[in-house]
Amino acid sequence: MKIYVASSWRNDYQQDVVAALRNLGHQVYDFKNPPHGRGGFAWSAIDSNWQTWTTEQYRDALEHPISVKGFESDFGAMQWADCCVMVLPCGRSANSEAGWFSGAKKPVYVFSPEKQEPELMYKMYNGIIASFEELAATFDTEKSKSV
Repeated sequence: MKIYVASSWRNDYQQDVVAALRNLGHQVYDFKNPPHGRGGFAWSAIDSNWQTWTTEQYRDALEHPISVKGFESDFGAMQWADCCVMVLPCGRSANSEAGWFSGAKKPVYVFSPEKQEPELMYKMYNGIIASFEELAATFDTEKSKSV
């Protein structure tokens, strides 16, 4: 199965989820280490003071060649993938990505190994996974379905 892992740069579980899914034999897109070899997108590559931007500066930065390439890499991977695993805690981009998958009728699983504030709209997704053991069990099953 081709899996898109959506999360945050600050998420300590993201790399372990990528590794676990790859160990199960899946192809996994890792936004921190995309296959093009140029590294993952970061606003700081455009401006080291990105956290002080106004809304107008942010809007303009979305058109910067670095952001365009970062978006194309991630969105291309979303289109390529069969499903999404959203690793909590995460931010707005990962939630947008998971929402896109759901709208595209592709499965979404939420990996939440720590207590999180409940979110009602996650009910639209295919499952909430609470541990690495459940992740392995879910994706062993998913792997056999996709063959």
